[in-house]
Amino acid sequence: MAISGLDIYKLLPKTNCKECGFPTCLAFAMKLAAKQADLSACPYVSEESKSKLSAASAPPIRLVTIAADGHKIEAGNETVLFRHEKTFYHPTGLLVRIQDSLPAEQVAATAKAVADYKVDYVGISLHLDGLAVEATSGDASKFAAAVAAARQAGSLPLVLISEDPLVMAAGLAKTTGATPLICAATAANWEAMAKLAKEHKAPLVVRADTISGLAELTEKLVAAGVEDLVLDPVARGFNGSLAVLTQVRRLALKKGVRAVGYPTVAFPYLGQSDPCMETILAAQQIAKYAGFVVLSRFGPAEIYPLLVLRQNIFTDPQKPIQVEPGIYPINKPGVDSPVLITTNFSITYFAVANEVESSGQPAWLLVADAEGMSVLTAWAAGKFDADRIAKTVKNTGIADKVSHRKVLIPGHVAVLMGELEEELPGWEIKVGPREAVDLPRYLKTNW
Repeated sequence: MAISGLDIYKLLPKTNCKECGFPTCLAFAMKLAAKQADLSACPYVSEESKSKLSAASAPPIRLVTIAADGHKIEAGNETVLFRHEKTFYHPTGLLVRIQDSLPAEQVAATAKAVADYKVDYVGISLHLDGLAVEATSGDASKFAAAVAAARQAGSLPLVLISEDPLVMAAGLAKTTGATPLICAATAANWEAMAKLAKEHKAPLVVRADTISGLAELTEKLVAAGVEDLVLDPVARGFNGSLAVLTQVRRLALKKGVRAVGYPTVAFPYLGQSDPCMETILAAQQIAKYAGFVVLSRFGPAEIYPLLVLRQNIFTDPQKPIQVEPGIYPINKPGVDSPVLITTNFSITYFAVANEVESSGQPAWLLVADAEGMSVLTAWAAGKFDADRIAKTVKNTGIADKVSHRKVLIPGHVAVLMGELEEELPGWEIKVGPREAVDLPRYLKTNW
């Protein structure tokens, strides 16, 4: 639970020494409560107070990391149920399952395909995060070989799936230098799995079919010295998964139940055998509230929409995705090429740039700093007005790159034409179409 500034103040030395950089201990306590200062800035706080404050200020959902070869997936440390309250911090890790019963060459090929898969989305490179190797054969040597093949071919973080401690030990032996996620500890095997997790310093999935069962197991594991845990509540279908993942998140954030204050993992293929329905269930679990989602197979047609959905959900709503303001040449423009201007909202920029590029028409695209807003939104907010457009034209130096003095503004802000003529004397202000899709025809017939 969050600790108040006054509660923190009671644990400080109250010397008002100012060595922390703040005028009083109370001011420092308020900054600590707002997470705008670090307790280590106080040189005189007692060890007892440090311990109490660390426990009280621990995040409601523990941060868990799995990693390999410079790649990592982080889950946890979330503080809200809904992103408009603040933001979501750690995007759901998307992994693809590989069964150890597959031929070695297929394991290697799938691992490489997953590692190599990248797609551009409004200037952002989207990709998968890791591999989940499952011991479907039940054979320790086969599992170890599959883990080794995946490790070598993919170089991505791994989830190792087996409830047999002996099989799991064989797989873990092939993960030297990596931090895999061990899946899973149950009421029947938790002691052996806890030993493996401590030995390999790896996080551990806790699996139970009730929330109380999960809480009971996590308490046992923490007592045994395993602190990095991930919850698998077992509920697999649409209704059950939505209900239990939401309940776990709510209990951790709103009730401060430490026993379930861990990220969760979901396996949509265990709830839906149809690939299309699996994708839909995975989408639900990304939104509500899985920290890791393991997909049954590598299929770009199913994976792409999940990656786009995840990007949209985990984009800070207070910080829209945007491109750098400036000049963007398209199709090798010359001194007589058209000059267009738009805002730096990524989707707006790429919509305009893609239409101009596909037309084959050379052009200079000026991008104004509108704080990441679209044209109409920025205009309504006063972030894309005549003054800002004029400054963009003047400050980018576009006048040195063209022989004409004409600039094309979006049709949605035609109302700015008169003001712009005053702000840009000597320039001809032309009004373009309202929609980017109409730009190619406009440039060929009207410019």
